[in-house]
Amino acid sequence: MIIFTVVSTKGGVGKTTTTANLGALLADLGMRVLLVDADVQPSLSRYFPLAVRAPHGLTEMVKSGALTPECISTLELPRAPRRDSELNPDGVLDIVISDAPEGQLQDWLSPRIDRAMRIRTALTTPAVRESYDVVLVDTQGAVGHLQDAAVLAADTLISPVSPDILSAREFTTGTLELLERLEPVGAFGLSVPPMRAVIYKLERTGDSLSISDAIREQFLSMRGRVTALKTVVPHAVAYKRSATEQVPVHWLDPQRAGRTMHHLVWELIPSLEGCWAQACEALAEQESAAEE
Repeated sequence: MIIFTVVSTKGGVGKTTTTANLGALLADLGMRVLLVDADVQPSLSRYFPLAVRAPHGLTEMVKSGALTPECISTLELPRAPRRDSELNPDGVLDIVISDAPEGQLQDWLSPRIDRAMRIRTALTTPAVRESYDVVLVDTQGAVGHLQDAAVLAADTLISPVSPDILSAREFTTGTLELLERLEPVGAFGLSVPPMRAVIYKLERTGDSLSISDAIREQFLSMRGRVTALKTVVPHAVAYKRSATEQVPVHWLDPQRAGRTMHHLVWELIPSLEGCWAQACEALAEQESAAEE
């Protein structure tokens, strides 16, 4: 089992969209996926329809330090409009919904010595490892104990970065502050996971492309703690439609967004390279023919 936490100190950069669509595609590839909404503004909890809502969610998981069936809700993806797409029957897509009122869980974590480990402890039990292949944790675009616990729960961090000058500056300063703030956990036998940055909402303009290049160059100042993924997510209306219609973006736009999301998955989990979701099988045939 691998745990990814999608993180940024800036809001509105695409964390929830990235988390939801990565999770849906992985499930469509036959993986058993658990989404965890660790944002007090529960956008991920509302991204896809719930088939079965559990009586509990994030609050109980964090406070008990255990992920029980009573905390796990089941998602049900509707068929894409005008398409016959449906989720791979071998895949699983569950979610721990955010049910933490603003500030209450942060306040509860604040005095606890073990606050940094509460989420990782809950997600790494033998029962969870046997039930899921991938866990994706969405986080709040702010600094706090809940975000720190989500970061330290991960094996790998994913950070979407918008190619505009304000986002680029915030990414550089905010990411360095985040990494440096958590470095002392090494004294307790913990380590800050490696971060993979993905350029998100790239427009084909000279300004956007030059800022994207500048962001990549700034990674040198982070001494290898942050690396940029080769896959770039272009700006496209399909991602907004995906959220509106509550279906995975690779169902709505298999040709472009589907290609991008597959390449993003392959870069994050190389063992899946060459695996295609059913909705994108025509694209798989095109790429196979192009290679011959």
